[in-house]
Amino acid sequence: MTHTERAYGLHTVESLIAEIPEQVREIMVAAGRHDRRLADLIAAAQAHGIVVHRLPGGELDRLLPGVRHQGVIATLAPQSTERFREQDLAAFLAGLAMPPFLLVLDGVQDPHNLGACLRTADAAGVQAVIVPRDRAAGITAVVRKVACGAAETVPVFTVTNLARTLRELKEAGVWIYGASDNADRTLYDTDLRGPLALVLGGEGKGLRRLTRELCDFVVAIPMAGRVESLNVSVAAGVLLFEARRQRGV
Repeated sequence: MTHTERAYGLHTVESLIAEIPEQVREIMVAAGRHDRRLADLIAAAQAHGIVVHRLPGGELDRLLPGVRHQGVIATLAPQSTERFREQDLAAFLAGLAMPPFLLVLDGVQDPHNLGACLRTADAAGVQAVIVPRDRAAGITAVVRKVACGAAETVPVFTVTNLARTLRELKEAGVWIYGASDNADRTLYDTDLRGPLALVLGGEGKGLRRLTRELCDFVVAIPMAGRVESLNVSVAAGVLLFEARRQRGV
């Protein structure tokens, strides 16, 4: 994050204050709202020394037009680096207490899809999400809102060269499983219990050629209806929770 940005929504701002309060510069809340949940959020912000402003609801609407801010907006301090740096990924993996369980998103560009994938990853117990820097959505206000706090709780590593990162994961003993509609095997016929990185492609195009070639296995979600594919965030949910079931966690 290299510029000042805003986040909005009660759950999102609560998570920001709980997980990374040092990055929250101020919060603005609707002057006409006085419920217990907002009062608790304000108290938590003040406990961390975060400035709280009460503004008319119309002013909040003008700050972020066209979104459901729920009467709370946070301004985040400018950051020169991401929270989780690409060069720290190897050390992060080495420090895990359990076999790696990772989600790799190969060019997901819709921020709503990215946010939904992060939320699903958090629910499934994924230890980190890896995304490419180019031609992919970054962590924005929309992503944070859709993720419902998961953008703060799930480590997200943004990498310059996804193919190189996949090779490094393989060298570290992580098995790479790609998802594709035309794979020869289904995820239900596949052992997903070891050190694992599940790779999903972007909207419409799926896995890029080189990404697919770097996968140790490619699996499909069996489809019973007439539609040919699932939304990437729905597919992530199916794949991740089957892996979670197999892993017994």
